[in-house]
Amino acid sequence: MIKTQKWWLVGLTILVVIAVGFSLGIVLNNKEKKQTTVTTASSDSDKKATNKRIKKAKTSAQQYNYPEAIRLLDSVGTTAADELKDTYVKEKDQLVTWKDPENISHLFVHSLIVDPQKAFHDKEQAQGYKDYMVTVSEFKKVLQQLYDKDYVLVSFEDLIEEKDGKLQFKGVALPKDKKPIIFSQDDVSYYEYMKGAGFADKLVLNKYGEVKNTYKNDNEENVGGYDMVPIMDEFVKKHPDFSYHGSKGTLALTGYNGVLGYRTSKSEYGDNEKTAQEIKEAKQIANRLKETGWSFASHTWGHINMAEVGEKQIAKDTKLWQDEVAPILGDTNILIYPHGADVSDFQPYDHNAKYDYLKKEGFRIFCNVDASVPSWGQFNSDYYRNARINIDGIRFESELEGKSDVLEDFMDVEKVYDHARDQ
Repeated sequence: MIKTQKWWLVGLTILVVIAVGFSLGIVLNNKEKKQTTVTTASSDSDKKATNKRIKKAKTSAQQYNYPEAIRLLDSVGTTAADELKDTYVKEKDQLVTWKDPENISHLFVHSLIVDPQKAFHDKEQAQGYKDYMVTVSEFKKVLQQLYDKDYVLVSFEDLIEEKDGKLQFKGVALPKDKKPIIFSQDDVSYYEYMKGAGFADKLVLNKYGEVKNTYKNDNEENVGGYDMVPIMDEFVKKHPDFSYHGSKGTLALTGYNGVLGYRTSKSEYGDNEKTAQEIKEAKQIANRLKETGWSFASHTWGHINMAEVGEKQIAKDTKLWQDEVAPILGDTNILIYPHGADVSDFQPYDHNAKYDYLKKEGFRIFCNVDASVPSWGQFNSDYYRNARINIDGIRFESELEGKSDVLEDFMDVEKVYDHARDQ
């Protein structure tokens, strides 16, 4: 009996050892599988992060931001990344810096015409639209020709910095065959008087966070690229090398009829819930525009002619802009003169009371209109004056009739011209 019990205990012990070993094997095997899965997932995640970093570096280099591209590649640590970094270092060393404030060209347009048949046959504004606007078709051709002629979009923020209250012209560095150009658009307010005349209605965000326009064609509302902002966004997306460090253009806004298509003026529409909602929506658009390479400028609150009005009217108008527009768009040091009407001739702003007031209000960059030369600038440590060239029906007609050739550096007007103007 004792011997039987002994063998029974021995057998039980062996079974326990086998069971424990089997269980331990399962645990260890599962642990190894989990570790393999975690390692694989981690490896995939690292690979995606590396690829994303390399892609971002390539885009930065395409937009001439070589320091950022090199920084992004520094921590990758692959042979391919190191070779790419070496290429970017060489390309960076070959850049040419544009340092002359007088050599920065600046083109501008007004709201783009979506439907020429409506705009050019509007009972009250047809001639004005023909004179001062361009069609969507013309604008797209302008962009393509600027790109083909090796122009690159830059902003005032790219060109100028302020240190200790003084301006410094830092310029931009580009490949030797590339040329900087500033582009702006006036009156990005989508005025109420333009409704139904073949123009976009306002700027909106689509479900992807992209800034688009709404456009009403009779009773049907569409969302898409119907004005400068979304059209230029799409062009830069397709051609990243058309933009310096991601810069797009400068949008000049008044305030009396609201901004960006929203009726935001409390003095005109009342300080009420509806106006507050319009302000909230306009702020969302403005913030997204700034995130995607756009800048803002004052175009005065009431689109006033600063050369003709007195200092008191300028002060009253500026206060309205600061109270009703600046809180939506953010602060800006850029003033784009309505009608191109500068507060002085082309002599420096010496002993000029209007300029002194505007400087006190924070404006340091002033843009007039001068289509007599391809570029004009005046710079000192207090301000930068930059002349713009109008892209519109008047300029096209002047070029086609041989009265001017200033646009030859930028485009072939005959190829840009929309013959809907002739109908």
